[in-house]
Amino acid sequence: MKRILTVLAFFLYLGTNAQVTQEIFESFKLQERRDVQYYIPEEYTPEKKYPIIIVLDADYLFDNVVATSKFYSGFHGMPPAIIAGVHQSKDNLRAEDCAFDEVSGLPTDKAKLFFEFLGMELIPFLENSYSTAPFKMIVGYDVTANFSNYYLFKEDSLFNSYVSISPTLAPEMETRVPARLGAMEQTIFYHLITDGEKAKRDTQTPILNTAIKAIDKENIHYFYDEYLDADHIAVPTYALGKAFDNVFRMFKPISPTEYKTQILTSEAPVFDYLSTKYDMIEKLFGFKKNVDLNDVMAIYAASRKKEDFESLKPLADLCKKEYPDTMLGFYFEGEYLEQMGEPKKALRTFEKAFGMEEIDFLTKDMALEKIDALKADFGY
Repeated sequence: MKRILTVLAFFLYLGTNAQVTQEIFESFKLQERRDVQYYIPEEYTPEKKYPIIIVLDADYLFDNVVATSKFYSGFHGMPPAIIAGVHQSKDNLRAEDCAFDEVSGLPTDKAKLFFEFLGMELIPFLENSYSTAPFKMIVGYDVTANFSNYYLFKEDSLFNSYVSISPTLAPEMETRVPARLGAMEQTIFYHLITDGEKAKRDTQTPILNTAIKAIDKENIHYFYDEYLDADHIAVPTYALGKAFDNVFRMFKPISPTEYKTQILTSEAPVFDYLSTKYDMIEKLFGFKKNVDLNDVMAIYAASRKKEDFESLKPLADLCKKEYPDTMLGFYFEGEYLEQMGEPKKALRTFEKAFGMEEIDFLTKDMALEKIDALKADFGY
């Protein structure tokens, strides 16, 4: 029996790790053979698109990034991602890959080649081998976190999201990064993390944080976390979950806090919040995400609370597409017509809703109440 359990455990282990591979990547740019590790989601299919996450310092960070990605895709709606980790611990490769001139702060010749290796070899390989989404994230720690910033200085950033964990910044990086972010029209998620140990001696990161915070642009999504109880070694384990939570928050259902602080306080039409959220998902990730029922109900509640009845019409049209067999679309349209002073059209629309499936709090009795009230009020 013990042997059977051991064999079973072995095959379960293979099953859970079958999508993680490691291979030697022959780099023409570097004229080197590099160890690269890959995670391909277990449910991978060419019919779907997958974001790319590049992990530097993969010797230490790859397993944590994979675990975090799997957790968030499993429980928080983040799309499964293809993850590539570049190992840099052998033969002083890390220092060479990410070296910079101590005066200019710019990458050395070897670092420039490593820059091209990621952008012109590794990522194109992934894009040619798999069905990938436009969205790309890079995760770095210490000197590799600093190195990732150089991709911001291209006309179009190769990456949409930067997770910079306790960076050891090159000279002038604390002013160059904010200047570049301030000039960009591209949507960028930038997450800066520091630890208590580094915070005691680091003078550049506070300047960088203050400067990025001052950028007032809708396309720049900036997050800063300071873990004073973490030392420089432990901070990656603190940081990754929060970073993923922030970057992929758009995939999560609208929360009560989001509803109160962002939707109810906005001066824009309520429906615009929902439209912007799902348009951004499609733009960044290359696919349409089904609209969560939770989000529909949040927008409906906000439309009524703010008396923004105009938002009910596009919400109704959306629900007819997303939930075609249910009452949602016609019920919301009926309320819209009722508020717009068109009782006859509203009555017919509620009658259509009555003949469809109940969903969430909407019941046939509610539609019937609307129908009876309209008939009584207007003598139909």
